[in-house]
Amino acid sequence: MTQAGGWQGRYFEDFEVGDVYRHPLGRTISEADNTWFTLLTMNTNQLHFNAHYAERSTFGRVLVNSGLTVAMVLGLSVSDLSQNAVANLGWDEIRLTHPVFVGDTLYAESLVLNVRESESRPYAGIVRARTRGLNQDGTEVLDYKRTVMIYKRNAPQDKGHFPEPAEPLRPETGTDPT
Repeated sequence: MTQAGGWQGRYFEDFEVGDVYRHPLGRTISEADNTWFTLLTMNTNQLHFNAHYAERSTFGRVLVNSGLTVAMVLGLSVSDLSQNAVANLGWDEIRLTHPVFVGDTLYAESLVLNVRESESRPYAGIVRARTRGLNQDGTEVLDYKRTVMIYKRNAPQDKGHFPEPAEPLRPETGTDPT
């Protein structure tokens, strides 16, 4: 039986300066997302969880926690930028350029700015990218630069971690009742 391969993410050798990745997934932010993230991070600013208070603010409604906006856009970029990361090395110049509200859908795209070999780890390289988050209307809501250490394709550290199943998958015999 043939084992089909899936998306493995980009390795250091796959990055070129000037590449633009429109990350494939979008994510709509729910009220639960915003409330849970705000509680989890112990953010006590009422703009993020008190609708009555937020109605009287400049925005007139609950504002999505900016930490959640950053985390969501970062997460949307992982499949293309850091699926094979050794470590995040830094985020710079984070700018929140437009408010985000419950019900907004976020998308992300990234531009590769710099690619270089790691001086301390021969199995990895350093990639610097500019990532921005867009809402459903195409309005930029967030912009930042991120530096990530990425495994090279031949690095042994990210290989062989899937456990060998005690019982392999086998095709069923007979007809499928569905």
